[in-house]
Amino acid sequence: MKYILTILTLSILLTSCGEGKKNTVEKALESNDLETIRKKRAELVDEQQVLHGKIVLLDEKISVLDTTKNVPLITTFKATPEEFNHVLELQGNVTTKDLMVITPEYSGILTNVYVKEGQWVSKGQTLGKIDDGGLSQQLAQQQIQTDLAQTTFERQKRLWDQKIGSEIQFLQAKSTYEGQVEAVNQIQQQIAKTIVKAPFSGTIDAVITEQGSVVAAGQTELMRIVNLDNMYIETEVPERHLSTITVGKDVEVNFPILGKTINAKVRQTSNVINPSNRTFKAEVAIPNKDKSFKPNLTVRLKINDYTNKDAVLIPQSIISENAEGEQYVYVVKNKNDKNQGTATRVIIKTGRTQGDLIEVLEGIESNAELIQEGARSVKDGQTVEVLILDNNTNG
Repeated sequence: MKYILTILTLSILLTSCGEGKKNTVEKALESNDLETIRKKRAELVDEQQVLHGKIVLLDEKISVLDTTKNVPLITTFKATPEEFNHVLELQGNVTTKDLMVITPEYSGILTNVYVKEGQWVSKGQTLGKIDDGGLSQQLAQQQIQTDLAQTTFERQKRLWDQKIGSEIQFLQAKSTYEGQVEAVNQIQQQIAKTIVKAPFSGTIDAVITEQGSVVAAGQTELMRIVNLDNMYIETEVPERHLSTITVGKDVEVNFPILGKTINAKVRQTSNVINPSNRTFKAEVAIPNKDKSFKPNLTVRLKINDYTNKDAVLIPQSIISENAEGEQYVYVVKNKNDKNQGTATRVIIKTGRTQGDLIEVLEGIESNAELIQEGARSVKDGQTVEVLILDNNTNG
């Protein structure tokens, strides 16, 4: 508009004097006199400078009167309070306390294996037998001596009760009998170690050592047993979240390999900080009715560590920062019926982020109209025109 008015003004001025000057210019050219031509050119240059000054004055007046020039088009959204649930994203592993590699308590030959892989066993069920190396024969002999000692003791006791015999004879018989009973118990305990039993109910996941192999106490791996009923997830949480990641917090658990997502809760947190990596452990219980979750499966966790019922969330992309390090955004005020208003800079204080959104703690009133598209190109106090009004907080 500015340039059109300038051209029209120039055309009017040229038209008004153009005809009068035409003959003069032609006469100067026809005179074929150098001084005459130079003089005429100087006159025209002076007139041109005068015209340029007048055009500048006209442009300045136009810029004052033309209220539609340089009005940027922007989009806005309303700052509507909503519930904000911030989550801490971590990785974890599925595990269970009912997972064990069974080793023998007695050294010898593994004479019998009573189970096979995939078999369900109950707690205390016999899984295998190790040769006792003659302990059974020793037990039989010891039992005979124990029976004799018991008979002798009982006879001495009857005599002693009748005040017959000496006290020392009674005490010796009693001591001999008790010693034999203890010896029998010790051999029985040793023989019990040759029996491999299930420490808990579960499935035999693998039979590692075959029947007939020589095994060493506490070293040879016999078989692996697992129970998938009591599964949980273990993760390491940075110590700065000690006060926010607590028992009962909601957790979204994602199993990337299985394509599953479930909701769970934190069931336990460690009371000890690991000094090597400054983390503490947290456990999340998970149901496993279909037995699809296996030990050591990797998972992704989103643990709710902060909730604000009336949070104002805005896109991070509309936030700018001044030389003092203060963050600010632009809001539209005094909007008229033509959707034109004033862009006003507002200093804000922000909180936690979640994806592309950030929480505004101070500076923005409820239902304020914030500039989104064009936020980085407007200036404080500038007139703007709202092209599209979007009431969604995320723009």
